[in-house]
Amino acid sequence: MTSPKTFAENLWNDVVQVRAKTPLIHNITNLVVMSYNANVLLALGATPVMAHAREEVAEMASIANALVLNIGTLQPEWIESMKLAAYAAHTRHIPVVLDPVGAGATTYRNKVIHELLLHAKPDIIRGNASEIMSVTGTAAPTRGVESTQPSGNAIHAARKLAKDIKGTVCVSGATDHIFDSTGREASLDNGHIWMTRITGAGCSASAMIGAFAAIQPDYWQAVTAAMAYMGIAGELAAETVISQNLGVGSMQTALLDKLQLMDKNEFLTRLKISSNA
Repeated sequence: MTSPKTFAENLWNDVVQVRAKTPLIHNITNLVVMSYNANVLLALGATPVMAHAREEVAEMASIANALVLNIGTLQPEWIESMKLAAYAAHTRHIPVVLDPVGAGATTYRNKVIHELLLHAKPDIIRGNASEIMSVTGTAAPTRGVESTQPSGNAIHAARKLAKDIKGTVCVSGATDHIFDSTGREASLDNGHIWMTRITGAGCSASAMIGAFAAIQPDYWQAVTAAMAYMGIAGELAAETVISQNLGVGSMQTALLDKLQLMDKNEFLTRLKISSNA
């Protein structure tokens, strides 16, 4: 078992590697968050590309280092693009991340998620508690794309889903829970409530997971590093803007700043993690 100090150092090293290697992350994501997701990846040190056309997604995925699929604003042609891109990604053995935004909200959305689980075969799934519970067929009322459940309520569903996909599942919330199919688990208690008032913060976490998975072949560690980094950046950003009597509009910018400029000491001293690995 890795010591907590060593594990924290390993997570920080993943941050350093993302900055150094600038992985290319292909995002087929939703219209609401596209720009902010791209800016988050750039601040992190990765390179985003937002390509959706069926005519080019397979070729784009074949040159990327990770593929992130986000169903926030569903369009039939984009679903086909996701399947084509995922096939190309699997051919090259690059990670596929699925963000099942709004799972459980509509019959059509649930049908699409089922298709993507079969055809896109994600290595990693990140969602809030309601989404993860809905993906596994557990009754979980939703309100649009917002969770109606605390993250802890989805632990059993996430464990099952990780085994079903033979991969890694993250339930995001006040506490982030990360599971893999071998039984490894981690819980993170970083972040700030104001992150829920920024459109695209959760979707950006999924994009960041793609960046970390692109440089870290242990996807469970990659997800843990990405969620830890995002949570700590959110804490620091919130503290900065609150101290200046500013609000969530300013926090969007402050979050980008912290993703770019956070140093090792800030990361290691702020990290609140428990793990069985």
